[in-house]
Amino acid sequence: MNVDRDDLVEADEIDEGDIVDRIFEAVIEQRLPPGTKLSESALCEAFGVGRMRIRRSLLLLASREVVELHANRGAFVASPTAEQAREVFEARLALEPNIARLAVQRATDEDIAQLNRHLEMEYVAHKERHRHDAIRLSGQFHTLMAQIAGNAVLLRTMKELVTRTSLIIGIFGAPGVSNCRDDDHAAIVGSFHTRDAEKAAWMMTLHLRHIESHLQLGSPETGAVDLVQLFAKG
Repeated sequence: MNVDRDDLVEADEIDEGDIVDRIFEAVIEQRLPPGTKLSESALCEAFGVGRMRIRRSLLLLASREVVELHANRGAFVASPTAEQAREVFEARLALEPNIARLAVQRATDEDIAQLNRHLEMEYVAHKERHRHDAIRLSGQFHTLMAQIAGNAVLLRTMKELVTRTSLIIGIFGAPGVSNCRDDDHAAIVGSFHTRDAEKAAWMMTLHLRHIESHLQLGSPETGAVDLVQLFAKG
């Protein structure tokens, strides 16, 4: 009787969440170019798991729009176009200034303290040049703003936009740059201390325009990648 490896799970075997995180990290760190084919057999070998586990991981990545699944062709790293990138920032510019305005109006002292703690983590990530952490924390800052604004619909929308933006920054951003400066975030948080909602909205607008202006919206480079070497345990 044939038994799939996934039916015999080892206690220390990597799970789907870890696989998803490692592939996503490789994309935003520009080690996996857009359009790269994600061979199931190569990923099975790299992560030491069965095919079903890899397929579930790819489905999770597809739900986050990091991977595109094509019938009879397989899975590929998503390739957002320059126009799609512009649309994402257009949506963010339409929503986030007002989110910032609402957040200032509704923030508690503990909310402001939480923002300050987040700024400290961002500062460390930028200082130590941890690109993945910097992009992740930058995105979390924006979802935290939506959380403080107290609107569940806006929060869900922002989580989707932030995920798509992280991918766009990873693909179109200059290598070694996170594109979301912690001093921009500090200026926005400063408006919380003065309870200046209009200033927060304006600073958010400038911040988003700054991020977009530093993207290189051309045709990103593609090339063959050895998935086994990239993901195999060292």
